[in-house]
Amino acid sequence: MTMSTKSFLIPLLLVTGILILANLFSREVFFRIDLTEDKQYTLSKATRDILEDLNDPVTIKAYFSQDLPPDIARTRDDFRDLLIEYSNISRGMVVYEFINPNENEEKEREAMSAGIQPVFINVREKDQMKQQKAYLGAQISMGEGTESIPFMEPGGGMEYALTTSIKKLAVVDKPSIGFISGNGQPDLSQLAALRVELEILYNVQPVDLASYDPGQSIFKTLVMIRPTDSIPADQLAKLDQYVQGGGNLVVALNRVDANLQTANGSVLSTGTEAFLEKYGIYVSPSFVTDQNCGSVSVQQQQGFFTFNTNISFPFLPIISKFKDHPIGKGLEAVILQFASPIQYNGDGNATWTVLAESSKKSGIIPAPTYFDIQKQWTDADFAMGSQTVAGLLEGNTSSGIPYRIAVISDGDFCISGGRGQQVQGDNVSLMANSIDYLSDDTGLINLRTRGVVSRPIKDIEEGTKTLLKYLNFGLPILLVILYGVLRAQRRRGIRMKRLEENYG
Repeated sequence: MTMSTKSFLIPLLLVTGILILANLFSREVFFRIDLTEDKQYTLSKATRDILEDLNDPVTIKAYFSQDLPPDIARTRDDFRDLLIEYSNISRGMVVYEFINPNENEEKEREAMSAGIQPVFINVREKDQMKQQKAYLGAQISMGEGTESIPFMEPGGGMEYALTTSIKKLAVVDKPSIGFISGNGQPDLSQLAALRVELEILYNVQPVDLASYDPGQSIFKTLVMIRPTDSIPADQLAKLDQYVQGGGNLVVALNRVDANLQTANGSVLSTGTEAFLEKYGIYVSPSFVTDQNCGSVSVQQQQGFFTFNTNISFPFLPIISKFKDHPIGKGLEAVILQFASPIQYNGDGNATWTVLAESSKKSGIIPAPTYFDIQKQWTDADFAMGSQTVAGLLEGNTSSGIPYRIAVISDGDFCISGGRGQQVQGDNVSLMANSIDYLSDDTGLINLRTRGVVSRPIKDIEEGTKTLLKYLNFGLPILLVILYGVLRAQRRRGIRMKRLEENYG
């Protein structure tokens, strides 16, 4: 064996040995470095606490199809990595297996009986598009109980879905959340999307203040959504007694009313606003208008033809300014319907936190008012700056008992079908987060809206786009050329040195 061959084989054998050892070691120890901005791939403290406190084993059957397009297959890989971490942290209390339902009919029936429904995705094969049946779900079992994740959305909140399913099976006594009824509030059937979110961790029940006894309350939090009738003084007194006893309260109220049929906006008084003023929270009988807004469909006629057109309507502000607080964390846009400004006039003995605001180009229109659909809005109409539309009050009673009140100045934003608007995902999350923050001590609220942050390239300036495009194309070529030049110079130097030695 020549010296050159030996010098080549020794490093090769060393590298091969290191790779084999690293591969064997990685089977026993799993770790990954999370470089994402908000630590998407780092398990939260809430998840770790729940996994470390497990008393019974958890079995997870992951029903994932194979041979999926790369962007979908990544979901399967991410879920496997997540399960490995869950198993490690729980010290083996979480066990899992992956099943391919597309393998045969028996496994497909098993997946569907577990509540995992197939989805159809478009795949390209031999220059043709076709639909492929895919399964991306899981069944979680503990003891006699089971929970299903029917569909694991790519880029969605895997940790929240999985941890809350485990929590739901592990929890013995769920806290109770009471939704106040009897004064025109929506019933629970009108809050279906919100109820689905909450029933993972809570018992959700209606509460009639007329028969409610705050001294015997079992509720962690009471929720008041869109009262439309006047609330009797004795019922408001019970509500005050509940808060003074250390209760938590979430209020979503309409301080103004809008009738789009008559195009009139008026003041609405139910007594809730007076109750809040006792705590220093003033909800103005005015409309917040915002240049960043939703639209309404309006009938227009041109000649003999009548057609519908969408017109921007500043009375439907799109809220995208959320403070750095667990309630607003991860939210992108909430559409409010005829919201009002909120001010805090307290004495400083409690802490007031602004949770959400309208954009900087906002205005205030006192009620009553007339809605002119054809109005040509200008910048002068939005000169009042950002307006608070959601806030949180945290204080202590005279007896030193802590209480919390969250207020949102729109009572319809989380109701299905409210004022012709379909409830939005972030609308539900804002209300669910508010209730979670007041009710749950596990920290799962931080996971609800945790997902991959979208950073579309269209948001980048044109000059930056061009630079990145040419850099992406030219940098690899430049590196190859640079490497070639350096290698040629090095070989030339070696050759010149050998010539000098031979000359000598």
